[in-house]
Amino acid sequence: MSKNILTILGIVVVVLGIVAFNSMFTVHQTQQALVLQFGEFKRTITQPGLHFKLPILQQVIIYEKRVLNVDPPVERVILAGQKPLLVDAFARYHIADPLLFYQRVRDERVAVQRLGTIINAKLREILGGETLTTVLSGKRASIMDRILVGVKAEAADFGIDVIDVRIRRSDLPQKTEEAVYERMKSERVREAKEHRAQGAEAGQRIVAGADRDRTIILAEAQRKAQILSGEGDALSYKIYADAFGQDPEFFAFYRSMQAYREAIGEDTTMVLSPDSDFFRFFGDPRGKLKRKPDNK
Repeated sequence: MSKNILTILGIVVVVLGIVAFNSMFTVHQTQQALVLQFGEFKRTITQPGLHFKLPILQQVIIYEKRVLNVDPPVERVILAGQKPLLVDAFARYHIADPLLFYQRVRDERVAVQRLGTIINAKLREILGGETLTTVLSGKRASIMDRILVGVKAEAADFGIDVIDVRIRRSDLPQKTEEAVYERMKSERVREAKEHRAQGAEAGQRIVAGADRDRTIILAEAQRKAQILSGEGDALSYKIYADAFGQDPEFFAFYRSMQAYREAIGEDTTMVLSPDSDFFRFFGDPRGKLKRKPDNK
């Protein structure tokens, strides 16, 4: 009899141990949990530690409390002006309402799919009204803020709080990229030709101005040179006149000596009358000619 009692007690202890083990569960610091009973919500657990539930009757669903990542596939967006753009975006989110999250999407895999669809839809909606220049300019931050507000509002219906939405990269399709490159290249070539033409025009204006200034400077220099030359000649004539007036005979002698030096050389032949005025200083230093008497 005692043996049977011990056996029964052993079985009871094992059953109680199994029940106690199944009634305990642990929630980590990075987790949050829902307790359901036959699919009906009972409570939400957000504090980490050891918790209890009714074994078999109650079910515990664990969700992440940390910030999660969603990386939707690359989306083809048609911008304003019918320009296609391949947009690669990503988002950061966390589960703000575990119960609503469970009721709407059940698990994280479905949530990622739903968020990817919402993000790409907002990208098409908002970027569709923008030009390529705007998307690539400093206004990109405000565009991303508008996308975040739209995604955040829709994701709130699933118990999800979207923290950030960013465009990792945006590329033009290959054909469009080549067309844009060629257009940009032709535009740069046009600008280069325009700048060269403007430079050549400016160069011609500078050269013409320099030539004009050169002509004016030369004319002014020639005018001053002629004035100075005339003043010098006048002064020299005055000096000669004053000197001639002081000693006319010496001046005549000096001028005749200069004429002899310049006119008479080694092979010079001159046919002149001996009593010519040119030779008057040869026979007399005073220049008085001795003329022969006329034969009658």
